[in-house]
Amino acid sequence: MKVEAAIATGAGSFQIDFIDVGEPQGDEVLVDIKAAGICHTDFDSLSWGKPIVMGHEGAGVVRSVGPLVRKVQPGDSVILNWAIPCGYCFQCLEGNQHICEVNSPVTSGNKASGGHAALERTTYKGQPIERSFSLGTMSGATVVREAAIVKTNVPIPFPSAAIVGCGVMTGVGSVMNAAQVKPGRSVVVVGTGGVGLNVIQGARISGAGMIIAVDVNPNRLEMAIRYGATHTILADRADKGLSKAVSEVKQLTGGRGADYAFECTAIPELGAVPLAMVRNAGVACQVSGIEQEISIDMNLFEWDKIYINPLYGKCRPEIDIPILLNLYQKGDLILDDLVTRTYSLHQLDIAFDDMLKGRNAKGVLVF
Repeated sequence: MKVEAAIATGAGSFQIDFIDVGEPQGDEVLVDIKAAGICHTDFDSLSWGKPIVMGHEGAGVVRSVGPLVRKVQPGDSVILNWAIPCGYCFQCLEGNQHICEVNSPVTSGNKASGGHAALERTTYKGQPIERSFSLGTMSGATVVREAAIVKTNVPIPFPSAAIVGCGVMTGVGSVMNAAQVKPGRSVVVVGTGGVGLNVIQGARISGAGMIIAVDVNPNRLEMAIRYGATHTILADRADKGLSKAVSEVKQLTGGRGADYAFECTAIPELGAVPLAMVRNAGVACQVSGIEQEISIDMNLFEWDKIYINPLYGKCRPEIDIPILLNLYQKGDLILDDLVTRTYSLHQLDIAFDDMLKGRNAKGVLVF
C-alpha cells in the first residue's frame, strides 16, 4: 500500500512524499496511524545524517498481523512504544525493559535496532528506508514489531493516546518509577514544556505537597498551574546558571532545598541545576536527555545527593502504559487538554514552528 509520510533528509530538512508499506511477517504488525505526537526529538531527527520516516509517538488501529503475533488482532486500537523490549537480554531479565540491549533504538548500539521491523517492509523510491525509533509514526501506516505496541484498555481519543507513547510516559514515569516521589514532599520542575508538564502531573498524582515550576515563559507557567504546580518562578534568560531561581527555591523550602528536582529543558548549561536545587540527601533527576559534555562543581553533590538520568521514565510498556490509561480514565491524568493543537501532515512545518516557539503544551498530527 502507498501512504504519505514525513521523510527526514538527514541534512536538516524534510519532505512529504509517498512510501510503500508491505504486509507484516513473523511477529510484525501493520498499524494504520491515526495520530502522531510532535516532539523536539523529531525536529532533531532532521539532522541525523540519513533519510528516515519521521515520528516516534503514535496511536492507531491494527490493520493486519503476522502469523506469530498473539496479543493483538485487526481492529484493535494501540499505542506505539519505542522502548521495545526483547524480554530475554540481561537488562530485560533485570526488569529494565526500557534499556533493552537488543531491541532499543537508543541503547542497543545497532544502526537499526533488533526492535525494527524488516527494512524491506518500508520502501521509498524503491529502496528500503529506516523508521525513526523503529516506529516512524509520521506516516499513514507503519509496520512494527509486536513488542512495539500496547493495546489500549480504555476509551481515549487517538491524539491523546499518541502522546502517552513518549512525552507523557517520560515525564510521569520519571516521577513514579525513577525518582519515586513520596507523598507530602517538595518537588521543583525546571522547564514546563510537554515533558515538564507531565513531570508536574506525576508529582501531583504522587501526592507531592509542594510543586514548584520554573520557566522563562510566563505562558508556560500558567499551564503549569493547571497541571498541578503550587508555586511558580519566572526565570531570567540572562541568569545562565539560574542562581536567582535556586535562591527562590531555597526560600520556599525552608532554606534547605527541595526533596526532588527535575530538569526538563534539554539545555546543557542547566544540567547541574537540579543538584543546586535539592537539599542534602535529595534526588536530582535529569529528564530531558542532555548528552553533551558539561562541567559540574562537585560541591553541588554535598551531601548525600543522588543524581539520576533515567531513560523513558523506566517504562515497562505492558505494565506502565495501561497504568497511565487507567489514571486518565479516572480523571487524574490530564491528556485531552494537553493536546493544544492538531495538524495535518502537510502542516508539519507550522507544527514545528509552534513547538519551537513554545506555543503548545503538545502538538499532534492527525491522519
